[in-house]
Amino acid sequence: MSCGYVVGRISVKHPERWAEYRARVPGTLVPWGGELVFRGRRASVPAGEEPHPDIVVIRFPSLEAANGWHASPAYQALVALRLQAADVVLAMYEA
Repeated sequence: MSCGYVVGRISVKHPERWAEYRARVPGTLVPWGGELVFRGRRASVPAGEEPHPDIVVIRFPSLEAANGWHASPAYQALVALRLQAADVVLAMYEA
């Protein structure tokens, strides 16, 4: 079975709200087997354009688990906070 990944490209608008959102997300991952792979800040862009300075990568045991997490009531309860806190592009990948 292949893993599912959620990749978020992020531009923070309100650091305090973003900190609250980041603190609350990990608890929503547990029921879906999600684990934070890494968070980082852009160092350079050697090709193309990348408007977002921050990134997060979360691994799930399957793409179905990633989709389940995103659709879950626990995560959906945080979406309004995320929208206030940052501009975020979330993409799902299967590997």
